[in-house]
Amino acid sequence: MRRRSVWKKLLGLQRTVVEGIEVDDDATVVISVRPKARDRDRCPHCRRRCPGYDWGEGRRRWRALDLGTTFCYLEAWAPRVSCRRHGVVVAAVPWARHDSSFTRAFEDQVAWLAVHTNKTAVAELIRIAWRTVGWICERVTAEQQAGRDLFAGLKRIGIDEISIRKGQRYLTVAVDHDSGRLVWAAAGRDKQTVTKFLDLLGEPRCHQLRLVSCDMASWITGPIAERCPNATVCHDPFHLVKLATDALDDVRRDVWNDARRAGQKQLAAELKGARFALWKNPSNLTERQQLKLARIQQLNQRLYRAYLLAQQLRQIYRVGLDDAIALLDAWLKWARRCRLEPFVKLARTITEQRPGTEAAVRHGLSNARVEQVNTQLRLIVRRAFGFHSYQAAISLAMLALAGLCPSLPGR
Repeated sequence: MRRRSVWKKLLGLQRTVVEGIEVDDDATVVISVRPKARDRDRCPHCRRRCPGYDWGEGRRRWRALDLGTTFCYLEAWAPRVSCRRHGVVVAAVPWARHDSSFTRAFEDQVAWLAVHTNKTAVAELIRIAWRTVGWICERVTAEQQAGRDLFAGLKRIGIDEISIRKGQRYLTVAVDHDSGRLVWAAAGRDKQTVTKFLDLLGEPRCHQLRLVSCDMASWITGPIAERCPNATVCHDPFHLVKLATDALDDVRRDVWNDARRAGQKQLAAELKGARFALWKNPSNLTERQQLKLARIQQLNQRLYRAYLLAQQLRQIYRVGLDDAIALLDAWLKWARRCRLEPFVKLARTITEQRPGTEAAVRHGLSNARVEQVNTQLRLIVRRAFGFHSYQAAISLAMLALAGLCPSLPGR
């Protein structure tokens, strides 16, 4: 094998001619290259052959994968071409992405490492700036998304928001229930953000949606109802149960405050430690918590009634459809006349949002997959020790959770 072929093999170069190899005074390896004839003078965006415009800024360098402990660069001319569609642009080269100072193999390795470890470790290992890792992830994600249609075949999706930084910094994410993959993410949590997602889907694919799981937020359900006429909104059971748990906790807090103001110190002390006994499923209670619950039944019928209301609401997701509808009807009647203001308010909310609640029971759909993706996304953000831009966080999330992560070079 010839020497130049060995260098091409070592660096993973394709459609490239190696012209020469030099070693600078600082022991940096510089390899002079040029594209093969059929890859010259092409637009980096549409890949069409275009007439030459000028030689640009002359010869330039691209950082390649290190050779052991030695820096390595590719050096070549960077002429500009005149594309009828994209104007005057720097000609594409087969070894690097457009507007990048690194080779394709180098960026693929950085993106893979960023998905599997924190950005600080990547920056130290590869010997690049911390911010550069985020920029590389954005370029790799953009190229991977351009070559795939993440919205193809979407019929059942889940939409939710996730906080990524302090100060009400949120991302809205959309997950495909069938594949379990993240298909879209954007900064914000309002009606305009969801509308942006539906605009990207387009009218034909909006009509293809059949089921959409989400919480009861109107900024999600409103645009879905307007733009997706064939989609049935399913309210996430977890959020409904959480509302019942919050109502139960409000009653517990009111009862505890009343006992404390009335000077009933013994009752107040027993109620203060009863939170977890009231929250847990009956089958998961410890012996001590069972005794605590029995004591509450004897001491305060109001709080125990709130506990029974919360537990009965959970049962609608554990029985068949017909039984669930009958149980929900009975629960609403009981909650309306229970004389517990938090549950009266909850009954009013469920009545307004009843179609989505029944749809979740009928189709057995929840936001569990979305919450799983959110958990992984929180880990990604925490592992990266924060981001200075939304786009860097979104790019890394798409690489890790949308199946866009490139393979390691040569693998």
